[in-house]
Amino acid sequence: MPPVDEYDEDDKYSTGSEPIAQDDDSIPDGGVVAWLQVVGTFFLFFNVSGIVNSFGLFQTYYEHSLLRTLNPSTISWIGSLQAFLTDGVGVFTGPLFDLGYFRGLILVGTIIAVFSLMMTSLCTEYWQFMLAQSVGFGMGSGCLFVPGMAITSTYFSKHRAMAIGLASSGSSIGAVVYCVLFRNLVDAVGFPWTVRIFGFIALGTLMISNVVMRPRIAPAQRRKLFIWSAFKEPPYALFMLGTFLGFVGAYIPYFHVTAYALARTGASEAMAYYVVAIINGASALGRIVPNALADRIGAFNTMILMSVMSAVMAFGWLGVDSVAGIVVFAILYGFATGGYVSLPTPCVTRITSNLHEVGARVGMCFLFAGAGILIGSPIAGALVDLETGSFWKAQLCCAMLLLSSTLCFIGARFYIDSNLMLAR
Repeated sequence: MPPVDEYDEDDKYSTGSEPIAQDDDSIPDGGVVAWLQVVGTFFLFFNVSGIVNSFGLFQTYYEHSLLRTLNPSTISWIGSLQAFLTDGVGVFTGPLFDLGYFRGLILVGTIIAVFSLMMTSLCTEYWQFMLAQSVGFGMGSGCLFVPGMAITSTYFSKHRAMAIGLASSGSSIGAVVYCVLFRNLVDAVGFPWTVRIFGFIALGTLMISNVVMRPRIAPAQRRKLFIWSAFKEPPYALFMLGTFLGFVGAYIPYFHVTAYALARTGASEAMAYYVVAIINGASALGRIVPNALADRIGAFNTMILMSVMSAVMAFGWLGVDSVAGIVVFAILYGFATGGYVSLPTPCVTRITSNLHEVGARVGMCFLFAGAGILIGSPIAGALVDLETGSFWKAQLCCAMLLLSSTLCFIGARFYIDSNLMLAR
């Protein structure tokens, strides 16, 4: 039985798809321009997912300061809506990328994201945070996220997963930087100037992306927002379901691990805040190593491996009751989910027959991912009881969702293998 990503050009799925586009000999798969796209995408993710993934600090700060009269579930909607729009707007920006509007997207995204951060620094009421931090920054990030992910895919073939892993490590490194800055600045200069400093950093680093990035694929003549025929392909449909279920659960620890550390492990306030930085720092390594492995054993195989590890660690979270335990959990879970959240793009690209559709298909994938994040954290917030320090319902929910996601990925992998065997 051949690995899912190793087959000849003449192999086709029973769905009638054409040979996979990554076999195209015109793909550079390296060179200065190609690696500059990785650098540019790194800084896109540094600011987009870097700030989104550090919302756990904002969540805890809001619970104890600016929005302390609200419950955790209500506050978590700020971060979940922000994350949903970051991924979900891809259903529009993906097709626009395919149509050749890449430069316009990242310029507009840069302006909106930076402006929204500056407006967040002025917020004091819940609805203001929802408008600026959730809708504003989420929309700006959505203009940057999927186009950045898609453009890297078009420059690499054999080393695609590795390139995407290096680029997406910007998410975790950015989250570490922003977490450390938040912890050290918020008491020294106050919340407003802390967020303004975030805005200035985002402006400077995003300008690098605007300068060095350029599209390679000629624009498509027309493109639909949704390629409905993709859902007739069982591997794609199963992968979308698995992505949705997994992303409902995967970010629950990222948003609630600080509160958990304070309530259940006896960690100091400073240590609890740094747990978010630890989980994101480990995620950076998780975005590089598994993606390098994916270039050798296949993106689907690696995705299944990382989803199994994520589910196992989520179940292990139920037994964490010490500072040492939460640090070990943060490292292992961060590593596992780093690979988990960075591998959907190479997986989708592997089952996309036409590179002119890669933006739309990746956008559709992250719409499902964003929908999962949108409901995941508020559900977890409703299952958490801060007064009694009860988190087990949210922990079990996280673990079961990741396990269900793994089963969907295995189903997609099995379908591809069975049809490749029939084709031979």
